[in-house]
Amino acid sequence: MINGKILVVSLTIFSVVCFLAEDLCLGGMDKDGWKASPELVAKLTQRRSETNYDEQKVPEYTLPDPLLMSDGTKVTNAQAWKARRRPEVLELFRTYVYGRSPIGRPKDMTFKVFDLERRALGGLATRKQVAVSFTGRQDGPGMDILIYLPNDRKKPIPTFVILNFGGNHTIHSDPAIKLSGSWMRPGSGIVNNRAAADSRGKASLRFPVEEILKRGYGLATIYYGDIDPDFHDGFKNGVHPAFDKLQEGKRASDAWGSICTWAWGLSRAMDYFETDIEIDHNRVIVLGHSRLGKTALWAGARDERFAIVISNDSGCGGAALSRRKFGETVGRINTSFPHWFCENFRKYNGKEDDLPVDQHMLIALIAPRPVYVTSADEDLWADPKGEFLACKHADPVYRLLDGKGLGADWMPGLDRPIKTSAIGYHVRSGRHSLTEYDWRQFMDFADMHFLTSSQGRN
Repeated sequence: MINGKILVVSLTIFSVVCFLAEDLCLGGMDKDGWKASPELVAKLTQRRSETNYDEQKVPEYTLPDPLLMSDGTKVTNAQAWKARRRPEVLELFRTYVYGRSPIGRPKDMTFKVFDLERRALGGLATRKQVAVSFTGRQDGPGMDILIYLPNDRKKPIPTFVILNFGGNHTIHSDPAIKLSGSWMRPGSGIVNNRAAADSRGKASLRFPVEEILKRGYGLATIYYGDIDPDFHDGFKNGVHPAFDKLQEGKRASDAWGSICTWAWGLSRAMDYFETDIEIDHNRVIVLGHSRLGKTALWAGARDERFAIVISNDSGCGGAALSRRKFGETVGRINTSFPHWFCENFRKYNGKEDDLPVDQHMLIALIAPRPVYVTSADEDLWADPKGEFLACKHADPVYRLLDGKGLGADWMPGLDRPIKTSAIGYHVRSGRHSLTEYDWRQFMDFADMHFLTSSQGRN
């Protein structure tokens, strides 16, 4: 009997050791990690010769030290980071990259729940739709939040919040979701109910709603164009006319661009979550894909109420290092999308080395809260290696604050996520997209951090 117990204990220890060994390998301890396909590099280079997709052509660069004050003082403790360096870095990003938005909750903002269904999705979920008026005026700017919460879990519920590209109705075929999106621009004359209805559920592959609910998480989503339509008209649309402070009829060179505006909208959603007793506002995960991944990072950097921050394929101006000049560059993004960033950012077109910040410092602003960054194998435009390196170079700040950083020295292999520390990362098979595989890693990451927190999980 004793020998049997010893055998069981030995097998258990062996299993744990094997699990840890596999986890170390999968977690990026293999120096022979992900590398771009040479065939893909050649194909993309032929298609767009002015863009660098070749790792051998990345220029030499020196990154700003996130722990070195502008006056040359070295940050050596958490207090100095929080009191001095973090505010300094935040201000640099406001001034030179994203711009500055109004601070705090608008005094006249209102919330109205216009849909509440306790037996949605066959009884799996409670569905809520909330109209947010930023100015309190019915004819003023606002947004609708669509929320699903699982019915089989004790409330309040930890919740993912994510902006969407096509309208809330595109994330699921649920016929009760209010039509929204670019087909329904108030005051624009563009109202195409048939096109909007035909697009219902079109983006559902990016939003595995039922799986999210079954894992015990809520999902909240907002159409990003409600906050600021994604085209450049001199910032006369969205929330800008109500909140911009013009100087002699002009916007300041550090006035908020669209990414900052969308991030501001996410903070207004957090204002609502704090009023809803069914949502655990201490466990809200902000997530974004592509340009909205850039948005999620900036939202999480400037608003510390978000418990976890996740960037999916965010690339230039998001998680990728600008100084690598790989894939999309600062000059290209400012030319293609002049409304995304503040005017000052354009000064660094082709002059990335002159920037006082780089994107590892954006990730560092989130510390010590968990952050997860993802890339896609075929998405060289977003520079997967540059995204990983930004995580790596944010690591010293995380380690200074709580001793937990990336937990890996080298880039992991394909589909081998790093998700056992404060900074998570994976490079996934496939193209620029948000997939069910990504969501599973995000939920695993959230599980780990919420299970080890004092709050636990339901």
